[in-house]
Amino acid sequence: MTGSESGQTLTQVDTVVAGQGATDRVDTRAAVPRVGGGGSWPGVWRRGLVLAALAVLLGLFMLLHSFVPNGSMRLGSLVDTFLPWFGLGVPVLAVGALVRRSASAAVALLVPVLVWVNFFGGPLVGKSHSGGDLTLASHNVGAANRDPVGTARELAASGADVLALEELGSQATGVYERELAKAYPHHTVQGTAGLWSKLPLSDVRPIDIKMDYGPLAGAKQPRLDENRSLRATVATDKGPLVVFVAHLASVRVNPRAGFGTAQRDRGVEALGQAVAAERNERVVLLGDLNGSVGDRAFDDLTSRMRSAQDAAGDGFGFTWPASFPVVRIDQILVRGLEPRSSWVLPRTGSDHRPVAARVSW
Repeated sequence: MTGSESGQTLTQVDTVVAGQGATDRVDTRAAVPRVGGGGSWPGVWRRGLVLAALAVLLGLFMLLHSFVPNGSMRLGSLVDTFLPWFGLGVPVLAVGALVRRSASAAVALLVPVLVWVNFFGGPLVGKSHSGGDLTLASHNVGAANRDPVGTARELAASGADVLALEELGSQATGVYERELAKAYPHHTVQGTAGLWSKLPLSDVRPIDIKMDYGPLAGAKQPRLDENRSLRATVATDKGPLVVFVAHLASVRVNPRAGFGTAQRDRGVEALGQAVAAERNERVVLLGDLNGSVGDRAFDDLTSRMRSAQDAAGDGFGFTWPASFPVVRIDQILVRGLEPRSSWVLPRTGSDHRPVAARVSW
């Protein structure tokens, strides 16, 4: 073998060996699994940690919402009112967890789910029962209602024994009186609040819900057409039933001022005092309270009365706005009576939906 042949042979051997080594190194790297990549087990837990943290925070916020201070902006009342809708954060985070394929986020979502179900799972379970002695109904008919005739006829067809109407305009009042006369032989109107009944009424009087407030409030005599609340006694075959009808002040959300509930809250306090002073055992409050009974501002009132919807309703029973209800501000509260069922009536020409409940002694 010549020197040149020997050199070529050595070069070929070196090339083959080097090629095999390179192949071995590539294969070795490909065989080693990458931590956190693809669908590896450690990876699905390490991904989506931010989503997991957001899920836990959402659950804790709902659980501890009562610690949100009310203060001058009434942020606590605002959170109380719309608390059920915070549950919409769960499907949003669930989509994120699915996209990220994050096991940690999926498990963390159990926190807000369990909190939401604990607070609001009850309304999703049907609690209505058959039977009852009396049917109650209430409706803010709306001052801008363009079809008071149709509204009156629909309410008369509801079969309610006692019917409360709020926001009665001066011109529309006559329409309701005429259209409801056949079904309800007894009625009273005090300002913009009215009560129609199949049973006799007595001891009717307006109730001061503090719509006038300030240094000159005591010197000003309220006009009858400004009155928004009344009290009456309904004579039933099982004894007297006291009925309050109320339309509390509207509330507004303002970025600078917050949740404007001051005037409404004074009305809630006034109603609570009137109910507390009522000696009759059986009492009903019907009306547009411009607030959810979950709002802490109603705690004193709801400690004395039960919500028919909470006790015997199916679902949340949202009533406003009528086109797409997101909150229940039209209420039927009772004391000394047992709610059997509670429901929302079909939409009328008003921006509120009517509510009804059947109660027993």
